[in-house]
Amino acid sequence: PACLALFTLAALAGASAATPAPIKIGQFASLTGKEAAFGQASHKGTTLAIEELNATGGVLGRPLQLVTEDNQSKAGESATIAKKLISRDKVVALLGEVASMRSLEAAPIAQQARIPMISPSSTNPKVTEIGNYIFRVCFIDPFQGVVMAKFARQTLQVQKVALLTSVSSAYSVGLARYFKEHFTKLGGTIALEQKYSEGDKDFKAQLTAIRAAGVQGIFVPGYYTEAALICKQARDLGLTLPIFGGDGWEAPQLMEIGGAAVEGTYYSTHYSSEDRAPAVQAFVERYRKRWHGEAPDAMSALGYDSVMVLADALKRAGTTEPAKLRDALAATKGFPGVSGTTTLDAQRNATKSAVVITVKDGKFRFVETVSP
Repeated sequence: PACLALFTLAALAGASAATPAPIKIGQFASLTGKEAAFGQASHKGTTLAIEELNATGGVLGRPLQLVTEDNQSKAGESATIAKKLISRDKVVALLGEVASMRSLEAAPIAQQARIPMISPSSTNPKVTEIGNYIFRVCFIDPFQGVVMAKFARQTLQVQKVALLTSVSSAYSVGLARYFKEHFTKLGGTIALEQKYSEGDKDFKAQLTAIRAAGVQGIFVPGYYTEAALICKQARDLGLTLPIFGGDGWEAPQLMEIGGAAVEGTYYSTHYSSEDRAPAVQAFVERYRKRWHGEAPDAMSALGYDSVMVLADALKRAGTTEPAKLRDALAATKGFPGVSGTTTLDAQRNATKSAVVITVKDGKFRFVETVSP
């Protein structure tokens, strides 16, 4: 028995020595709480990418290990989690967050520790301005503002618009500003600006003021919960005009909460599962198979691409050493992802096209693509 025990221990030690240590990648996301739909979709895309890479041998001959923490959509949690993932879990990179305000919390931690951080979908320009270790694989709000301003003027052909902005969201305030700047350049008029805060549920006062202003459309650069409630209350007040927003609208909950009131609304986003490109349709098929028939939205696609861009940089760097990995990420050019081709500019932002989606017959439908 003693010999057998020694043999077993030796065998285990040999097996352990033969198994390469995993490359730990940290993810912080809202898996519960107010914006959970975003975090869950992004996490599913991220998980699929990790599984696919590991099925083909991992990266640099090592498996990838995803260490995920839930910030519960709470202010301040992302910074705490980022510290924990870096100091306790020793991750080589951070993936997150989907929302700009939570990326802005974590980015200074990653920058100070000199650990690369990639946001799948935070569009506020300030995120990557934190420092040279902070990246994103999505377009930024100045471009998204231009996209929706063009769409409002040229496709919807509205000239007089109201803004309804969440003053407690960096994303909403920034997107409203860029939309306003370009809409007025195109000859449009912002007749009225109304405000709300995250978590508000009653928008009747703002919408009554908007109704009195006689506008032709309402731009709501917020998140899906408030956007859906705004649409419901606007329709209840008899406002039948176009209501449109940005990528913060993208979640099944927009229709679950808004119901018939969100029919005929529009928003800009990063990708459409209706894109007929073979790579996109192959991704949709794999995602549906992995997640029980669920269709991937833009957050899913961007979560997937954030992993693939990181894996590509790890391969080109040939190491997990943070400074070399950072340099490889910064050199990303023409990477073919499911959300489009990713080229990172000098500010570590992705230059790529946007799409406009409408809600029709209770489904998200592709309207048009808008290139940079």
